[in-house]
Amino acid sequence: MPSEKQVKWSQLRVGLTVIIASITLAVLIFVMTGSTGLFTRKILIRAYVDNAGGLRVGAPVRLEGVDIGNVTHIRVVRDPLRKLSPVEVTMKITTKYEDTMRSDCRASMNTAGVLGEVFVDVDCRQAKGGPLMNGAELPTDDVAQLQDVVRASQGTLQNVDTLVKRLDNILTFIQSGQGSIGKVIYDPSLFNRANDMLIQLQQIVAQANSMNGSIGKLLNSDELYNKANLAVDNLNKTIDQINSGNGTIGKFIKDPALYDNANQTMAKANQLITDINAGKGTLGKLAKDEELAKKLDTTVTRLNSILDRLDKGEGTAGKLMVDPSLYNNADQMLVESRNLIAAIRKDPKTYLTIHLKVF
Repeated sequence: MPSEKQVKWSQLRVGLTVIIASITLAVLIFVMTGSTGLFTRKILIRAYVDNAGGLRVGAPVRLEGVDIGNVTHIRVVRDPLRKLSPVEVTMKITTKYEDTMRSDCRASMNTAGVLGEVFVDVDCRQAKGGPLMNGAELPTDDVAQLQDVVRASQGTLQNVDTLVKRLDNILTFIQSGQGSIGKVIYDPSLFNRANDMLIQLQQIVAQANSMNGSIGKLLNSDELYNKANLAVDNLNKTIDQINSGNGTIGKFIKDPALYDNANQTMAKANQLITDINAGKGTLGKLAKDEELAKKLDTTVTRLNSILDRLDKGEGTAGKLMVDPSLYNNADQMLVESRNLIAAIRKDPKTYLTIHLKVF
């Protein structure tokens, strides 16, 4: 039977073995599951955000999705310069990726999935600053949080709810057979009319397939096809005659003399226009001679003056045109002349007697 001392020694060895195994297991678990490595040098960096909602101490810090450290401290600072971003987040990260990380890398709070944990995401893709040093402050980007998205979507959800209610009212109104759509769907008279229309359409198709009616003759008569074929043949003959230069249209299209005449006419017209623009000939002088234009203007002015005087009855011609007594005198003279001629014809001796006196 072992002594009491041996029993205590055995218990002590068992306890030490358990303690050593536990420590070894903890170290192995930390080394295997740790994101930064046990013996890797680490640095502390800071970032300031406006709200650290959901972020906890120990939350991962990730560089392009790769874990590089953890959040070690979160506190609110009372600094007048930090009114817009009063929350200080301290992070401990590994220097394993120091070649990639720069002092102007940007930090932001993101969520793993929709309901996942909040972590700090470091973005160095556009960074061009110096190396990241211990105690450096990273600029931050604002990222919409889940509660902000939910709050912003409340108005949209309300609008959707209102729209769904209106659609439900419209469907109820339609199902009751009211309105145009409701009558179209539920009114049996529409079906009857459509059925009658289909029956009439079938009758029309049957007539078209037969030789009855105009449509049937147009579709089934060989005479129409023969006439159309003959018309196409005649058209082809006409086109052949035109291409060969026969007939009036063919000569217009194929005869080079027409082109030559037209070309000569255009050349003469161009020469005439050139002469007119140069001031040659009567038309050229009319178009270009300023003295002639002044004379014409003076003549027109004088004619207008004369016409104004005629309209006013001034002068002999004006009185002849405006004075009514001239018409009356002329009319009276014509009447008297007719009377005189009539009297001479009636008794010519009275007016045509010749008296001779001898001295």
